[in-house]
Amino acid sequence: MASGEQDDNQEMKLEKIITLANANVNLRFAAMERSLRATGCRLPLAVIPYDELRFELPANAAWWELPEVLAWLASEKTHAMMRKYQCLLAANYHYVDADVIFLRNPDEVLTSHAGFVTSCCHWRDGGHTTTEESQRVLAARSTTWRKTTFNSGQFACDRALYTFEELKRTATKFAATCLRLPYHEQPGLNLLVHEAGVEITNLTLPPIGMESTWAGDYAGEYEKFWSDARRKPHLIHWAGTSMEAGRPIDQLFYNYLTAAEKKEWDERNLGKKTSGTPLRGVARRVKRALKRLAGR
Repeated sequence: MASGEQDDNQEMKLEKIITLANANVNLRFAAMERSLRATGCRLPLAVIPYDELRFELPANAAWWELPEVLAWLASEKTHAMMRKYQCLLAANYHYVDADVIFLRNPDEVLTSHAGFVTSCCHWRDGGHTTTEESQRVLAARSTTWRKTTFNSGQFACDRALYTFEELKRTATKFAATCLRLPYHEQPGLNLLVHEAGVEITNLTLPPIGMESTWAGDYAGEYEKFWSDARRKPHLIHWAGTSMEAGRPIDQLFYNYLTAAEKKEWDERNLGKKTSGTPLRGVARRVKRALKRLAGR
């Protein structure tokens, strides 16, 4: 029995915010951290190092490494994004990628929920959340398995889902998805969470019905969708979509950069067409590859 099957009556009492970063995403990280503090959240920020390209962290933030987990992943030659698996050994946290801007205090938004909580809209589009292997596993459990797939760039959990040995054993059992996938961690993390047996709640589904947290869903004016404060998303995530697309919602990111940082951002993006995005790679290429793996 995985650790996530215990204590189903817990409530979310966040103790930390977790992210994954390196020096290549320091500006995204800076905007994310400042937006978090602007909501009134004072929780410590634990930063998983993507690699050895580190940078100076602000107050109340520290690099977070579990040596045994990172050594194991290194020995398996996994993608660096799979360092997020560290989170599965922790409790009472909210994980976000660096390309997130907070709108509401996550400590307040999540306090009434329990188990594993996400707020993405992958229930309507399961792209890059599964492999052929993991689809077989999930489909064998439920005909509506897609409603609990999630984006691995934002999630929270009130309990440790695994011990280290349980994590290694489960990931090895599904090595093709959890260890060998060369593109990123999303299918592996989805499968590991489902295998843990924890209840998965998506805030964009009933009964909450939160508006979308994905920047790509807001082509024009966005405030009109947030007139109901209870359904206003607590964050906006730019997963797989550009922050310089010229949409009004992209300004939420720029608002947290200084003039010097905006200039640096613009200079960096002059070569973006040839260099690609810093951590997640080229989204379209990943999507095509995973669709081939899924047989779609």
